[in-house]
Amino acid sequence: MSSTANPAALSFRSAVEADVSELVALVESAYRGDASRAGWTTEADYLDGQRTDPGEVRRIIDAPDSVLLVVERAGELVACCQLEHRGDHAYFGMFAVRPGLQGAGLGKEILAEAERRARETWGAKEMRMTVVNVREELIAYYVRRGYRRTGELSPFPYGDERFGVPRRADLAFELLVKAL
Repeated sequence: MSSTANPAALSFRSAVEADVSELVALVESAYRGDASRAGWTTEADYLDGQRTDPGEVRRIIDAPDSVLLVVERAGELVACCQLEHRGDHAYFGMFAVRPGLQGAGLGKEILAEAERRARETWGAKEMRMTVVNVREELIAYYVRRGYRRTGELSPFPYGDERFGVPRRADLAFELLVKAL
């Protein structure tokens, strides 16, 4: 996609070291603190603290079989997402859309592109992701896009502030899966 042909078009590229600070700021703004409340993906009611940090973003950028997609419109960073090849499937994570742009269909377009890339680049048969189990509105969003709730839960890493500081004692990650 070229952003010059259509100023509203999204362009996708792999993140590089120079993107790290802007990507951390984007992810934090989409999930944590009062700024995140401008969008609907906020976790501010469930988690305080950080969502990511420069080290984690660098780890994803540098990892083999992994890509952190930078999504731009008219040269401006508007979103990002992580894709990681894991055998017969791909993992989708670190999905963030600038809060003021949420709810306008960008997420659906980005998710479709991520699925296409996982299928075409790695031959992935399915996409998997984990979502905080109390995020019913977000889980419903993914279900509307063909993801299936598995009911498979993994524990939230309580005590590891790299993942945030929980405001509740009942958090876990639920696995969602979609055949590609």
